[in-house]
Amino acid sequence: MNPPSLQRASVRVPCSTSNLGAGFDCIGLALDRFLDVTFEPGPEPLRVERQGTLAALRAAAGDDAVVRAFAAALDARGMAAPCGSLRMTSDIPIARGLGSSAAATVAGLLLAQAARKETSDRMALLAAATRIEGHPDNAAPSLFGGLVGIAVDDGTPRAFPLTLSPRLAFAWAAPPVAVTTAHARRVLPATVPHATAVRSLARVAALIQGLATADPVLLRAGFTDELHVPHRIGLIPGAAAAIDAARDAGAFATTISGSGSGLIAVCFAGGERDVADAMARAFAASSSQAAGVIGFPVHPSQRGAEVGP
Repeated sequence: MNPPSLQRASVRVPCSTSNLGAGFDCIGLALDRFLDVTFEPGPEPLRVERQGTLAALRAAAGDDAVVRAFAAALDARGMAAPCGSLRMTSDIPIARGLGSSAAATVAGLLLAQAARKETSDRMALLAAATRIEGHPDNAAPSLFGGLVGIAVDDGTPRAFPLTLSPRLAFAWAAPPVAVTTAHARRVLPATVPHATAVRSLARVAALIQGLATADPVLLRAGFTDELHVPHRIGLIPGAAAAIDAARDAGAFATTISGSGSGLIAVCFAGGERDVADAMARAFAASSSQAAGVIGFPVHPSQRGAEVGP
């Protein structure tokens, strides 16, 4: 049975894109696709209901990312596994580079606080999410909203807001293949040359300033990367054609969204639909499963994760 202190609770968590080229593991942006989860306490073992992009998942309740984070947060408070139901609905594509796993982790952790009627400590939630996820660059924007930088100080992740020009918009598209974060990390080299690291630092500076000022030249430099993109681009069939199509449709630059398989492009606001459609067409032309290609405009979500009524 649930302890008397465990109450009905709902949360909404935005998806995110991370890295944005040179900002590997330290830059993330919350976007306007969402995971909604509601907990209803009850006497029976926890039951999970999934809708939207989650409907095809067949994971048992104990293997669900939301459930694992929810149960872990309650266990840390000395509480037994919850009983009742979790209703989840999402329009975030799964394993396509929009932080679906991080959104699920954040949802479970925040839901545990909401069910206990506790005040949310976002930095503590970020630390907990990072322990589960292994990296903070998707969890941070999902928690805080907007464009976020993340630095790790003495083992503790710290998130801070960065300026994003309202003149910018983004377009996202993906082929019909999934790329897991674990797989994408396995293809990365263990070390890089000193000169590569120096060039990467300069590009991060260009990325931050380009996003703040909508400067196309700086954005092209900032979206250029040597730490992860060259090693992962081969995991994404049709990526080269989609990048070319995005440029021809008006994008300043395009890169891998998170660990893929999606790509994200940046352009002036008003052009994002044309860019998304162009990338999707290029992916479809390169794929034998054109019906599985996804593409749409995405816009920053400034509010981050929220507790519902």
